[in-house]
Amino acid sequence: MLSPITSSMIAPAANRVAHDLGATSPEFQPLLTSIFVLAYAFGPLLFGPLSQIFGRSRVVQIGNLFYLLFNIVCGFAKTPGQMLAFRFLTGLGGSAPLAIGGGVIYDCWTVETRGQAVTLYALAPLLGPIIGPIAGAWIASTTTWKWVFWSTSIADAVIQVVATIWLEETFAPVLLARKARRVRKELPDTDKRRVITTFQQGDDNKPSILKQLMYPVRILLMEPIAQLLGIYLAYIYGLVYLLLTSIPNIYVAVYHESIGIAGLHYLSFGIGMYVGSQLSNLVLDRIRRILTTRNNNKGRPEFRLRWTANAKFPWIAPDIGLLLTGVGIAVNYQAIQTYIIDTYTVRAAPALGGLSLLRSLVGFALPLCSPAMYKHLGYGTGNTILAACALGLGCPTLLLLWFFGRNLRNRSATAMHD
Repeated sequence: MLSPITSSMIAPAANRVAHDLGATSPEFQPLLTSIFVLAYAFGPLLFGPLSQIFGRSRVVQIGNLFYLLFNIVCGFAKTPGQMLAFRFLTGLGGSAPLAIGGGVIYDCWTVETRGQAVTLYALAPLLGPIIGPIAGAWIASTTTWKWVFWSTSIADAVIQVVATIWLEETFAPVLLARKARRVRKELPDTDKRRVITTFQQGDDNKPSILKQLMYPVRILLMEPIAQLLGIYLAYIYGLVYLLLTSIPNIYVAVYHESIGIAGLHYLSFGIGMYVGSQLSNLVLDRIRRILTTRNNNKGRPEFRLRWTANAKFPWIAPDIGLLLTGVGIAVNYQAIQTYIIDTYTVRAAPALGGLSLLRSLVGFALPLCSPAMYKHLGYGTGNTILAACALGLGCPTLLLLWFFGRNLRNRSATAMHD
């Protein structure tokens, strides 16, 4: 959760950062948040495949150290260019747990209980960007904006120490490969037997590095399931960051509130996310069990999508609309994450990495469009158009996968077959 918190924590203080660094471009303030999200597009393309080769734990810790270093350096930036470069590199390291988390869930939870695990895991990248601006607003109003970066760095340093001591490896192929290496070392030199695992093609798995690095892009380009859900998930994610960068302007400029008070309105969005997460927790595994029983005890990933067809994106009034929007986003986001994990099983990490590429590119670009959109259309018309686009993308996607998802999976060279 700490990385998503960091992504948006600077948003309420963006005007102060721009003033202190001498940034005059109106795009600089939303870019402070968007550049961090842009790094989420490229980090998973590296960290997801590498976790398939070197293990989850080691790659997460290396990414976290990268995040920690450049998040500290952000507080020492002297120019707008330095700040944007450091923010991008911080996001690159911070994308590691987001890229690998889905794979860890596949490693540790059975298909019958995976929905509850995804509920907690997927809540972090949704709720984190909500918590960030609330904390950032009060930090910026009581001290310098530099402590927005340094406070999260202190928290991350504690996490890094704990992870170094207690975070264990979960990926079965890597664990078995380590065991095979130990067995090979124990064999006498005269013993010519080859000791490899069922996941390896040779004495080690390093020759597969290039192949693994290409998997996220390959899945995104070749898999219709990933393409359909990737586009929908990207739009949802873009909406999250568009709203996060717009909320301070709405309540400061329109309602003339202070930065600290305006930041409290993020709570409406956060409560909606939490409620949506709890709804997912209640229904994802339960609906799958019911539909599996009706299907002669044969489970299908499409059973994860039944609940999302009822999720809407209503836009009523600022706080109520944010709450209800948060519910819809959380339910859809978590159902899609679980569906991808169920569909791509052992390749869940690179599959989610491919979706993260598309998702983060939209999350980077959409907030940059918000100032011009709201200036010309206003908040009412602009948000109504966003809601209509969400329904136009979501409903056809979910219906297509509900009726044709099984056929698409059976034709896939990567997805789970029935």
